[in-house]
Amino acid sequence: MDNNLLRKYNVPGPRYTSYPTVPYWEDIAPTQEQWMDHVSSAFKISDAKGEGISLYLHLPYCEKLCTYCGCNKRITINHHVEDPYITTLLQEWRLYQELFGKAPLIQEIHLGGGTPTFFSPSNLKRMMEGIFYGSRLAEDAELSFEGHPNNTSREHLQTLYDLGFRRVSFGIQDFDEEVQRVINRIQPYKNVEQVTQWAREIGYESVNYDLIYGLPKQTMSSVINTIQKSNFLKPDRIAFYSYAHVPWNSPGQRAYTEADLPKDEEKRALYEVGKQLFEEAGYVEIGMDHFALKSDKLYTAAQNLELHRNFMGYSTNATRLMVGLGCSSINDTWTAFGQNLKKVEDYRSAVEKGQFPIFRGHLLTEEDLILRKHILDLMCRFRTNISAEALLKFKLLEAKERLKELAQDQLIQLDQDSIQVHEAGKPFIRNICMALDARLWRNKPQTQLFSSTI
Repeated sequence: MDNNLLRKYNVPGPRYTSYPTVPYWEDIAPTQEQWMDHVSSAFKISDAKGEGISLYLHLPYCEKLCTYCGCNKRITINHHVEDPYITTLLQEWRLYQELFGKAPLIQEIHLGGGTPTFFSPSNLKRMMEGIFYGSRLAEDAELSFEGHPNNTSREHLQTLYDLGFRRVSFGIQDFDEEVQRVINRIQPYKNVEQVTQWAREIGYESVNYDLIYGLPKQTMSSVINTIQKSNFLKPDRIAFYSYAHVPWNSPGQRAYTEADLPKDEEKRALYEVGKQLFEEAGYVEIGMDHFALKSDKLYTAAQNLELHRNFMGYSTNATRLMVGLGCSSINDTWTAFGQNLKKVEDYRSAVEKGQFPIFRGHLLTEEDLILRKHILDLMCRFRTNISAEALLKFKLLEAKERLKELAQDQLIQLDQDSIQVHEAGKPFIRNICMALDARLWRNKPQTQLFSSTI
């Protein structure tokens, strides 16, 4: 990679799991009535098309704090919190089921956190049976969960498999002992090997590893060692994320300083070497930060131009309505976003009062919807077509002016009605999308809101 381009474009920028991005949502949250209207409308449209809905269940509890983590979590060793939390989550789901007025067709479910495997297998079974009650599960539904290699038992894997789960994602991050110590996530290689073996013996169709580059104390040799060990175990998918250093949002990251982090050219070199090693092992780069074997559905979706991206990341299912259950979960009706209250106590209090626990959100404008489509196309397909009408109506001519510099740097092909990302431009996909981000350009942040793009 050209180091001059790296220095030029390595600026703070969104990851675009949504547009508008969360910091640019309108200040006023949707009212209960507005939220119900948008959910009802999205459900009717998706139900009429037979496309189904997606569910994200946020399970926030962890026994230990991983200092690199930016997720909403609650640290505790008290497992008595499991039962009341599940009871509230199912109460919230009943509010949505009542609003739908008929059994929803579920196309996708993902359990995230926190640590979903903090919860006992029996409690996860109770939760999922409560989700399925009064619902329909699509024949080709994709059910997945995140597991911690240290506490995911064979019983966890078997219980969830029996409930229909066929995908599991293990948070590895790095196998290096020094890196693990600094980020407070100690997990021996043998634990990862064991849970991977169990998953395959039970029959899981897709095993994913989450790896991170740019962590404190990482070196080229430690990253190569981590990737070689991962490739030996041959997961079906690998998410190779850039570490997001956002200590203003995640105080745990103050356990180390920026001096401990690989930067700029050094950090990008970690990714380039990782990509080379993955490709030599038979993986194909999918979208941003993701790799998959050709036997995996994510590869097939990318080849068929069916890849989708939402708050859960890349997905093989494009659904109009994504319902987020649990504290801090984000909901997406396509025309509106709504985020649940973050504190467990506040979340439980709202649900127990029969309220949708939304505390902030955004109602998308016509301009938002147009820009969202183009940014989504770029993130999933590395190209988009823009009509002459849209160029004029939504001031995309201003965006085209910003894109010209990227074209001059040979990162994109910019034509009259289309944007095509070159191979050399893929590492800069966040910068390319930023050129279309009208809200960001109209209100440039005075403080850093996002992690760096490279």
